[in-house]
Amino acid sequence: MTQKTIRLATAILAGSLLLGASSALAETVLRRGNGAEPKSLDPAHISIDIEGHIMQDLFEGLVVFDNAGKIQPGVAETWKISTDGTVYTFNLRKDAKWSDGSPLTAGDFVFSLQREENPKTAGEYANILYPIKNAQKVNKGELPIEQLGVKAVDDHTLEITLEQPTPFFLQLMTHYTSLPISKANYEKFGEQFVKPGNMVSNGAFKLQAHVPNDSLTVVKNENYWDAKNVKLDKVIFYPIDDQAAAQRRYEAGELDVSYGMPLDQLKRLKASFGAQVHATPALSTEYYAFDTREAPYSDVRVRQALSMAVDRDFVANDIRSGAVTPAYSFVPPGMEGYGTGPQPEFAKLSQIDREDKAVELMKEAGYGKGGKPLNIEIRYNTNTDHERLATAIADMWKTTFGATVKLTNLDVASHYSYLQEGGKFNVARAAWAADYADPENFLALQIGDNKTFNYPHWKNAEFDALMAESYKETDPAKRMEIMKKAEAIQVKDQPIMPLYFRSNLWMVSTKVQGWGDNGVDWHLSKYLSLSK
Repeated sequence: MTQKTIRLATAILAGSLLLGASSALAETVLRRGNGAEPKSLDPAHISIDIEGHIMQDLFEGLVVFDNAGKIQPGVAETWKISTDGTVYTFNLRKDAKWSDGSPLTAGDFVFSLQREENPKTAGEYANILYPIKNAQKVNKGELPIEQLGVKAVDDHTLEITLEQPTPFFLQLMTHYTSLPISKANYEKFGEQFVKPGNMVSNGAFKLQAHVPNDSLTVVKNENYWDAKNVKLDKVIFYPIDDQAAAQRRYEAGELDVSYGMPLDQLKRLKASFGAQVHATPALSTEYYAFDTREAPYSDVRVRQALSMAVDRDFVANDIRSGAVTPAYSFVPPGMEGYGTGPQPEFAKLSQIDREDKAVELMKEAGYGKGGKPLNIEIRYNTNTDHERLATAIADMWKTTFGATVKLTNLDVASHYSYLQEGGKFNVARAAWAADYADPENFLALQIGDNKTFNYPHWKNAEFDALMAESYKETDPAKRMEIMKKAEAIQVKDQPIMPLYFRSNLWMVSTKVQGWGDNGVDWHLSKYLSLSK
C-alpha cells in the first residue's frame, strides 16, 4: 500500500468515526406546539390544559394516565383500599427520586397535599381534593393543616383517608393538585422553586429553560425511576396561541406535534395530511357563562332567552366545521353509568320556534325590542376560532333581540385569571375538559361555594343539596340519578349556556411513535419516540 493510499484510507476512517460519533451524540428532540403561555408551573396554581401538558412531563403523581387513557402506577408501585372504601394505602417506589438525586418520600406527598389545602396557599383548585378527610375544613381555615387526612406511615408508605367512599379517587390522584413537590427544595426557594435552575421535579423530564412567550424546554431526567425507557432527550413546548401560526409552523416541519388547529381548515388538513390529523371525541364542553350577580343576567328568563336564540347546529356545522357536537347540557357523553344528560325543554323545538319563544321571554323580562336596551359584552380568550364563535353568537343576539353586542378578549391566562378572581362580566366564554371521567367533575363547578370555577356566581340551594347527597351515596346507580336531578336544575336555570361537546384536536407527525388518542387527552412525552 502506497503512502498516499494509507493517508486516504486514514482520512476516510477518521471521517467515518466522526460521523458515527456525531450521530450517536445527536439529541432526540420533540417539538410540541402548546397553545399558549402557562400562567404558572406550580401544581397549586395551574388550572388549564396547556399547563397540564407541561406538568405531566415534569412531575409524576401516585398514579398516571397512559396514552390509552388508562390508570397506571406512577410513584405508587402498588396500593390497597380498605373494605369500606375510605382508606387508600399507597406503596411508593423505593427508587423514586427527585431530579437532584435526593429520595422522594411519602413525607413529600404529605407536605404537598397539606400545602394545596392550606388557605394561605390560595390554591385555585383546592376544592378538587375535598374528598380527602377534613380537606374542606382545612382549606376554609376551620382546622389546622395537620388534621388533613394524609399520613406518612414510613418513607415509602402513604395513607390517605377520605370523608366517604369516592369512586373516582384514583383518577383524582392523577390531577395537578395531587402532584408532589420537594419539601426540601420548597423550603430552600419558597415560591421561586418553579424557576429554571431552582426547580426540582420527579417526572420523566426536568426543566432546563423557560423564555416566556417563546419556548419552554425540558430535558430527560436521569434520576427518574424509569429513565431507561424514556426515548426522548429533550422536549420543547412552544406557546403559540395563534392556531393559524401554529399550523403554518407544523406544515413547515418546525413542529412535530401541534395542539389545536383552525377549524375552518379542518377539511383541507384532513385532505392534505390524512392520519396526521387527530380529531377524537373529548370529555369536554364549550360553554358561555352568564354573570348572575347583576341584571339582566340575574333574571332566569333573560338567560334562557339568550340560550334559546343560539343556533347550536349552525355553530357545530358551520362555525366548527362539523368537528363538535351540539350540547344542551353540561356533562358530556361517555361517562360510565350516566348516559345522556337532562335536556332543556327548548331542545325539542325547531330553531325558529326557539327564537319565537326567546323573544317572548325577553319581552316578559322587559328587555329587547320595545323594552329596555340589551347591551351585552362577550369576553373570550384570544383565539381566531373563539372570535368567530363570539361574532356568530353576537349576530344571533342582534338579529333576535336587537341587542348591542361588544366583544372583548384577553390572552388565555389573563382571561381565566379574571374569571377565577371574580371579575365582573356579562357573558364569558369558557370550556371544561374532564380531570377525571365522572359527572361530578363538571357539576361541582357550579356548587355555590366554589369560588374558583363557579364563573356565573350561581347559587341554588336545591342543586347544592343534591350534590352534597351524591357525595354520601355509595350505590353507583343511585349516585348517578342524584347527579342527573342536580343537572336538570342547572339545565333549567341556565347559569351557563352549553354550546357543544368538543373534540381533542392535534396534528401529530408520522415521525412520532407511541401517540394514543384518549378521552382524557393525556399524552405523556415519556411514552413517545421519534423515528428517523
